[in-house]
Amino acid sequence: MLNEIMNALTALVGASVQKAVPAVLILVVGLLIVRIVMTIVKKLLEKTKLEKAAHGLVKSVVRVVLYVLLGLIVADSLGIDVTSIVALASVLTLAVSLSVQNALTNVIGGFTLLYTHPFKSGDFVEVAGKSGTVQEISMTYTKLATPDNKVISIPNSSVVSGDIINYTVAGVRRVDVAVKAVYSEPSQKVIDALVLAGTVDKVLLDPAPFAAVESYGDSTIAYTLRVWTKADDYWDVFFAVNQNVKNIFDAQDIKMAYPHMHVYMEKE
Repeated sequence: MLNEIMNALTALVGASVQKAVPAVLILVVGLLIVRIVMTIVKKLLEKTKLEKAAHGLVKSVVRVVLYVLLGLIVADSLGIDVTSIVALASVLTLAVSLSVQNALTNVIGGFTLLYTHPFKSGDFVEVAGKSGTVQEISMTYTKLATPDNKVISIPNSSVVSGDIINYTVAGVRRVDVAVKAVYSEPSQKVIDALVLAGTVDKVLLDPAPFAAVESYGDSTIAYTLRVWTKADDYWDVFFAVNQNVKNIFDAQDIKMAYPHMHVYMEKE
């Protein structure tokens, strides 16, 4: 009786080893193939026109698909019914998708951004009420670097569901500077001073700097100065023009408007 039990255990172990060895070999070879395929995918992405911010999204999806296929192949080599695993996985996928609906929506948003291509890495954009330079488009989030050196991660679902303003794609941007002057200053004198103030370094001459009266207030006249510059030079020009407006106004003795109140008293 004992011999029969030992023989049965030996046969069972032998059969398990016979199944396990090929499965281990398949796993090792499969992992090597996955690494090779991922290297090829990386090189192909570098040769395409696809922006670098989306490379991580593509590689993540390819890696997940390869690992799932490898797992099914290994399970089949162990004699496990793959059909039942696929059916069970389908049920689990449905249950998980319902519980992580927001995450899946973000993933779909990532693919939408990848397909529609509204911006690329390095573009200065405004999305979901936030503005900054695009750093990365991951599977679930788009990362923006703000001018004050903050990194904002915005869910892809929020990015694709709202307006997307790309300030870089056109290559140039308009800088608007609002100024108020008192009524006693001749309008043409103020306009000429503003145009002069707009001729700083990095400002484009075509279109030329432009200034005009914007509106008339209770005690001030509002003017607007518009200049054009390359998108990458926007903030440098914005600050330089603002500073130059004050310098030119001081040099020409033009009085800027500021909040004030006149009080009149009557003698009885």
